[in-house]
Amino acid sequence: MSNMQVNKEYDLICVGGGIMSATLALMTKILQPDIKILLLERLDTVAQESSAAWNNAGTGHSALCELNYCPEKEDHSVDISKAIKICNQFEVSKQFWAYLADQGLIKNPSSFIKNVPHHSWVTGTENADYLENRYKAMRDHFMFDSIEFTRDPEKMKAWFPLITANRDTKEVMAASRIDRGTEVNYGALTEQLFHILETKYNTPVHCNMDVLDIDPDEDVEWSVRVENTKTNTIEHLDAKHVFIGAGGGSLLLLQKVEIDEKEGYGGFPVSGQWLVCKNEEIIKQHNAKVYSKAGVGDPPMSTPHLDTRYIDGKRALLFGPFAGFSPKFLKEGSNLDLFNSIKTDNIGAMLGAFWHNLPLTKYLVTQVSMSFDDRMDSLRKFMKDAKDEDWEIKVAGQRVQIIKKDDYEGGKLQFGTEVVSSKDGSITCLLGASPGASTATAIMLEVIQKAFPEIMTTPEGKAIVNTIVPTWNTELQASLFKECLGKANEALGLD
Repeated sequence: MSNMQVNKEYDLICVGGGIMSATLALMTKILQPDIKILLLERLDTVAQESSAAWNNAGTGHSALCELNYCPEKEDHSVDISKAIKICNQFEVSKQFWAYLADQGLIKNPSSFIKNVPHHSWVTGTENADYLENRYKAMRDHFMFDSIEFTRDPEKMKAWFPLITANRDTKEVMAASRIDRGTEVNYGALTEQLFHILETKYNTPVHCNMDVLDIDPDEDVEWSVRVENTKTNTIEHLDAKHVFIGAGGGSLLLLQKVEIDEKEGYGGFPVSGQWLVCKNEEIIKQHNAKVYSKAGVGDPPMSTPHLDTRYIDGKRALLFGPFAGFSPKFLKEGSNLDLFNSIKTDNIGAMLGAFWHNLPLTKYLVTQVSMSFDDRMDSLRKFMKDAKDEDWEIKVAGQRVQIIKKDDYEGGKLQFGTEVVSSKDGSITCLLGASPGASTATAIMLEVIQKAFPEIMTTPEGKAIVNTIVPTWNTELQASLFKECLGKANEALGLD
């Protein structure tokens, strides 16, 4: 270890070089340009973990096709309240990106976002009836009133021919479609946001910087202990506010922070794999995102989908994801991560969550034991003609699902994201996974509200926020939503 550096003071330190830190730092800089922000990333460049294209679903999770956001009630009606929330959050993200494009800060939106229609597709009479009920509920809401529904195989053939080819004409199927769906490369987007921070706001991200600890400080709010992984130099950096946005690594760092609000949180790591098509002729035949239903008793993460993607400048076709188990909390993490996360305050929650989620354990064991042939058999439920030689396995990202204390079950496994914050908002941490990246702008505005209420509550701050994201934190009306949707689509080249 080399010499220890002197303290440096910042208004905000963001831990992690992904979409969340980039969004928070840039939005804060726009609201208050003179604020002093430091961005720290453990790896040698940004967007290499959850934000990377191969590690992220890339769907532009907008609740247009994800059936797990629309549960069926006992009377067979469908609850779309979660879909409404997530759709609005995604459109808030689009409004932010559109603002950056309008300001000339993003030069070429098509480098990270493209129009790809979103579909839901199911087989069997019961599932088809559910999908029709979902369609009826969604078409009556202005966010989804362009939705189409069909039970006609010929119509589906026009929408996604690879799936309908060589099927039994007697097979019961149904599908829905919304044309305005998107495909988002969050890795490419994250790189552009950091480029704006560096060139427009003189706020570069510092890579190869591993945050070891965050302690309270008498003079400022927090002292952040950082190791330069290239030189082994230790630095102590003072910050009035700290945001922990390190993906799966956030929980381990939060557990070192001396705040009561961290108590009881645990994490369950889940890895993933894709089947990736190698045949360019097949890739050209599919321009769609097609989501189906998870199996009975399977978790939401198991929802199978056949996706058109754009990665590294090329069109791609992916099927999955297939879940796996790894004790690591990051793809570049340690096999001791899960063990190190178990503390006296969360062991009860961890055991309770395990006991009440035995189907998840069974599902993961089944997934881990799947061979390549097994995965191809799963694909052939979508594509009857899929050939082994046209596909290969690619490892996806690492996710850590939230485990929280629960009075009834002891511990509860929670899907989605959650912001954990100290009472005064001086330290915030984002835990959880999907649909995180798609809803990054709305989530980071929540963080700014907690950390810098003085920015958000001034007339100037309110005016800026309203200009950038008009539908955020408002009682949404059809006219405003459609106006903002049209403007965003135009600015991002999605018309």
